[in-house]
Amino acid sequence: MNHTIGNRRIIGAVILSLAMCFTSCSRREKVLTFAVGGAPNELDFWEQLCENFQKETGIEVNLIRQPTDTDQRRQGLMVGLRAKKSDPDIFLMDVAWIGQFAASGWLEDLNSLPQSESIEVEKFFPTVVNLAGIYEGKLIALPIYVDGGLLYYRTDLLEKYGFRRPPETWKELIDMSTKVQARERATNPDFWGFVWQGAQYEGLVCNFLEFAVSNNGGLLLEDGKISVNTLENVQALQFMRDLICNYRISPPNTFTEMKEEEVRIFFQQGNALFERNWPYAWGNHQSESSPVKGKVGISPLPSFPGGRKASTLGGWHLGISIFSDSKKEAAQFLKYVTSYGIQKQLALNLGWNPGRVDIYEDPEVLSRLPHLKDLRVVFENAYARPNVPYYTQISEVLQRYINAVLAGKMEPVEALVKSEEEISEVVRNYAR
Repeated sequence: MNHTIGNRRIIGAVILSLAMCFTSCSRREKVLTFAVGGAPNELDFWEQLCENFQKETGIEVNLIRQPTDTDQRRQGLMVGLRAKKSDPDIFLMDVAWIGQFAASGWLEDLNSLPQSESIEVEKFFPTVVNLAGIYEGKLIALPIYVDGGLLYYRTDLLEKYGFRRPPETWKELIDMSTKVQARERATNPDFWGFVWQGAQYEGLVCNFLEFAVSNNGGLLLEDGKISVNTLENVQALQFMRDLICNYRISPPNTFTEMKEEEVRIFFQQGNALFERNWPYAWGNHQSESSPVKGKVGISPLPSFPGGRKASTLGGWHLGISIFSDSKKEAAQFLKYVTSYGIQKQLALNLGWNPGRVDIYEDPEVLSRLPHLKDLRVVFENAYARPNVPYYTQISEVLQRYINAVLAGKMEPVEALVKSEEEISEVVRNYAR
């Protein structure tokens, strides 16, 4: 009898242990998954951030390391979302993807989540949130890293040739470039006035939008139709070609080779007065090995008479999958990443431009990154690419025709007429 009781106790203990094991394993299986890509130092930062979050909250985060290449990251996320998989729960998105992801029904409404009232949405750039973070009235993403096109200029050369400030208008940029280029070529035959992204890729569309919007043009979306062929856009496109072929202040290889890094290197080698690029170039220009270190300033891009200064919005937003099985934990992680302290760390450790406006007033941040005070103005003039699910197809059409104009193969009017025809077909096919 005693043996029987003893055996029952042993069996009971084993069952209890197994139950506890299964419960523990079940809990461990419910891990928050976060997908992010980038450079090795960025991924190392996110790895440490996830560890710190786990220590503070007890929520385990599995970091899914994505490739550096932006398109590969998008494709990787789409595979899981199309299959309605629960992982990843939360992920970073390029601003250009948000329309596609939202229209596909893949993004959770952040305002519907537990503790959503504690997410400090009002602390972020309102323009950026309204342009890219809201879809059909729902808050579906928050900016973690804000990007925008801006003008870099050589402060020493402007001063040398009697210019007291960077150009406010495109005409002023031409006048300054023409004068400085002619003088500098006496000692540097490779010197040009203005370098920008003109090769056939997404960066060309970003540049075109900045020229067009600064002339009161742009891509006009109304009632499901997109207008491209407008007088303002034709004038802007003609101006882009004139920079190369008429004013001759931009190099002939602008439409064949000039992407972000080609432009950045060209300017950094001391071969240009002005450069259109993204904020990332600042750190490179100020590095110890840079020939232009301490000789560079930044400002908003110029505008045409009666137009407004424009900067194509770029950057990365944080969103939560609608298929996530850990939405409460994902909301806590989103709140953590968008907090003042973490946004400040992103600025100080990675040199990122935070989505929170209040970081741009932080004394420590400004002492380390003084250029952020100028970037704030740029981001407040941000112009978003159309937040539609078929934007990728629109961009591919525009890239081909705009580049053909820069190469002298087509006239601006013809190119924009054909662009609008093809884009209209894209829209019709999507609506079917």
